[in-house]
Amino acid sequence: MVFLIGGLSFDLLFFVELLLIGFILGELFALNLTIEKTTLYASGGVLLCGLIGLIGSSSVSGESIHTIVSQYVSENLELTMVLYQNMGMSEENIQLISNSLDKIQYVLVRIVPALVVMSTVCIVWANILLAKPILKSRSLFYPDFGPLNMWKAPDFLVWAAIGCGLAVFLPNTTIKMISVNGLLILMIVYFFQGIAIVSYYFEKKKFPRVIRILLYSLIALQQIILLAVVGLGFFDLWVNFRKLGKQPSN
Repeated sequence: MVFLIGGLSFDLLFFVELLLIGFILGELFALNLTIEKTTLYASGGVLLCGLIGLIGSSSVSGESIHTIVSQYVSENLELTMVLYQNMGMSEENIQLISNSLDKIQYVLVRIVPALVVMSTVCIVWANILLAKPILKSRSLFYPDFGPLNMWKAPDFLVWAAIGCGLAVFLPNTTIKMISVNGLLILMIVYFFQGIAIVSYYFEKKKFPRVIRILLYSLIALQQIILLAVVGLGFFDLWVNFRKLGKQPSN
């Protein structure tokens, strides 16, 4: 990674942090924990190590964590502007974005905690899913997490999401930013529940593998569809799309 990046940089900390996921998951698989505990412990361990690395970097450089993150975001926004110019974006749009860079940076720096948590949890989740066919094909142990397309988030998280949503409208900036971060993190939880519902109906209706891959790709690429999946997970508490806990009628 040092060779690809072209030297030591802040990005290297991110890759070293992600390298830990495999080792942590290997140990957690051996403990045969639930899917919730496996994901939570792996994500928490990686995030804790990343925070320690960030604090160490702050101590060595003599700059605050906020300054380091702000500089990192600023550099990446500048690189993004160069990318847009190389892609041939109109000068009017580039100027419009350029004039808003300060506001964009202000928001991004304050939602970095949520973005880091979301990306880490997603990568852990992807590793857990991809590990199953790899380990099974080599006759290696893989925990019995049960049917993941029947998974649902704890009911009380709905009220946490509603509380964060209401707190966003409060005038206090600090509370507002904490609420936004909370909402973003809860969105990834309800995305997992929503994708479980989608997977459940794919299996129930026996969709061909090619169609499933195409639809999963659309979910990954289209933000509107992705938000619809999050909505499925959120409203599942009241609608109960999979009829969980209900006995079939005669």
